[in-house]
Amino acid sequence: MTEPDLGAPLDIHRGVVLPEWIDWNGHMNVGYYVVAFDKATDTLCRQFNVGWEYTRDKIGMTFVLEAHVTYDREVKESDPLRITTQILDYDAKRVHYIHMMYHATEGYLAATNEIMLMNIDFASRRSAPWPEFAMAPLTRLANAHKGLPVPSQAGRIIGIKKK
Repeated sequence: MTEPDLGAPLDIHRGVVLPEWIDWNGHMNVGYYVVAFDKATDTLCRQFNVGWEYTRDKIGMTFVLEAHVTYDREVKESDPLRITTQILDYDAKRVHYIHMMYHATEGYLAATNEIMLMNIDFASRRSAPWPEFAMAPLTRLANAHKGLPVPSQAGRIIGIKKK
């Protein structure tokens, strides 16, 4: 079992914009932001012992229930990425968190991804409480993050403001 990194926010995921992620505008295509964020979710899940082995060993799975992406500034081919993760809330079956994608060397915020993730029992494919080996480190992570300010991108509603 992994001992979680209690950095607040979690700041261990790194990546790079791959050539195949570039669209005709010369920057990363919107769909590949989600791919990059999904890799950061894998990093988060390993912190509380529900990574690939959790599914491979037929213990459980995690399903994304909802996701919201903001696109703040473009990134281009070969740009290095730094994605931080902040747990906003959690309960017996779910974790609500936000990823913040930064250009790793220039430091600007490129995008955010707010997610609600649910634990799923492997056999029934229905929601289930986190096993204790996941809940204990998840609780430690959430406690480390609870004093952080909530990013302005969290909890946003999409819509056109009427004047």
